[in-house]
Amino acid sequence: MNNQALAIQSLRYEITEMMQMVLTQLNKAHDALLTMDKELANEIISIEKKVNAMDINIDKACENILALYNPLAMDLRFVLAVLSINKELERIGDNAEGIAKYILNGDITSPFSNEVLLEIEFKSMFETGISMVDDAIYSFVNEDTKIAKWVFGKDITLNQINEKCPKVLTKLIQEDPSQTSKYLYLFSIIKKLERVGDMAKNIAEETIFFVDAKIIRHKVDKYNEKKKG
Repeated sequence: MNNQALAIQSLRYEITEMMQMVLTQLNKAHDALLTMDKELANEIISIEKKVNAMDINIDKACENILALYNPLAMDLRFVLAVLSINKELERIGDNAEGIAKYILNGDITSPFSNEVLLEIEFKSMFETGISMVDDAIYSFVNEDTKIAKWVFGKDITLNQINEKCPKVLTKLIQEDPSQTSKYLYLFSIIKKLERVGDMAKNIAEETIFFVDAKIIRHKVDKYNEKKKG
């Protein structure tokens, strides 16, 4: 195996490790939020420090490969995809950390009621977001564009839940104004989950670019509009 192949193999290992760390953050954020578990929230923030360090290392590794080896074809697409995916992963980690900080620093000490979470489809939204990231990771690691395309369909579900949330939360606040602060926290977390879905979709798009040499960024948006219509 030549030096370029070794460098790309090492980069593949690093980005895969970062993917698993970010997915762990999201799963811990889900569990911590449902129970308001501060210990889990602290674990998320601890992982985020490692994610940030890996973000820098991966960027440097990509730059070194491009400068030293001038890769071509699929190797070049792989490195370019990793550069983009690395940024998306770091942002997903930031959103998980943001949820952890709500738990640690907010004035909410008790878990949200199951009735409220059910009414706004919160658990479904969180689990769909995690599933999207999981599928996006699997598709990249296994170079499986069929799984990558599943992410786009799940994004429609995520957006549909997100669009209903403001109306439902407004109704809940009107019914019980004393819980306004709690519901506003929920709204902020929902927006973070919606962004996580967008980031998972971006990872899936980069996988299709890397594997099939196809750029589909704006085509996906048109496809989703047709599905919603």
